[in-house]
Amino acid sequence: MQESASVHDEHALHYAFASDNCAGLCQEAMAALQAANADYMPSYGEDHWTQRAVQLIREFFETDCQVFFTFNGTSANSLALSALCQPYQSIICHRDSHVQTDECGCPEFVTGGSKLLTVGGAAGRVDLAEVTQIARYERGVHFPPARALTITQSTEAGTVYDVDQLNQIGETCRALDLKFHVDGARFANAIASLGCSAKEITWQAGVDCLTLGGTKNGMAVGECVVFFDANLARDFEFRCKRAGQLASKMRYLSAPWVGMLESGGYLRHAAHANASALRLANQLAAIEGVEIAFPPAANAVFAIFPAAVSQHLEACGWHFYDLFGNGQSRLMCSWATREAEIDAFCADVRAASSIATA
Repeated sequence: MQESASVHDEHALHYAFASDNCAGLCQEAMAALQAANADYMPSYGEDHWTQRAVQLIREFFETDCQVFFTFNGTSANSLALSALCQPYQSIICHRDSHVQTDECGCPEFVTGGSKLLTVGGAAGRVDLAEVTQIARYERGVHFPPARALTITQSTEAGTVYDVDQLNQIGETCRALDLKFHVDGARFANAIASLGCSAKEITWQAGVDCLTLGGTKNGMAVGECVVFFDANLARDFEFRCKRAGQLASKMRYLSAPWVGMLESGGYLRHAAHANASALRLANQLAAIEGVEIAFPPAANAVFAIFPAAVSQHLEACGWHFYDLFGNGQSRLMCSWATREAEIDAFCADVRAASSIATA
């Protein structure tokens, strides 16, 4: 990464807060990839790196879960949901969830037509009353019955579901006969925020299946689909193969997980990203005219800037997104975020705010 002095290079675009996808590979993931590249290995997951990664993930969750590696999160989510329901059934999700807004209909395509039914809910969390209402909606064969609920942890709003909330969702799913899926693209950030064990916010809370994210936490590519209900994983390897998600050189997807989990980097990097987001939010909240939409719980900060401030930041080269199209600028921190980058960004916000209020 560039030194902080280069943050204001003329005409440069600065992606430090655009997305955690913009950060490079962390040292642990890179070292594991280099080690896995040292010799010939069996293909299609028969290598010892993949076997070790599966073992470590099972130890991480403290249960004998079934683990499958895919290239990216869209395929992982879509394939996972395809194992939970039939094409004539439906999937309940938050209206701002990634499966609804950012996967180009892939869940519907891969499931063979399962309909996504959206619900609201404050701060990115599903409203269980709406979930219950829509799950009980019935018109016989004329409407696709709800079969699964998918939530995002941490949420698209940068908030998290705590242990009690997840237990309540799990109980609701059991009462409504819904399978419970979690999109965990930033699952490590949720654990680091809550200070709990992985099992407490997955299978012990009734989660049937989890998409476990690595890319946003320092890896190059590769997510996991983790089944806590082994029956749902039956024949899943055929789904992966048919969808073009069975890697021949599987070790390049699995080895980074070994490096991250054996070293503790998986949670350590997530904790750093969370702490960086809190530092960023605290500095921004102290600037006149800037509002923080949600108290940051993970590695995202949603800030509301006056129009003149946003224009100034854009002119300075800072790149970030208005994710929901409502004037809330999403600022993402990562394993690689540095204090100097936070300070430089906030300095530009202060300068713009001073001009706007003069």
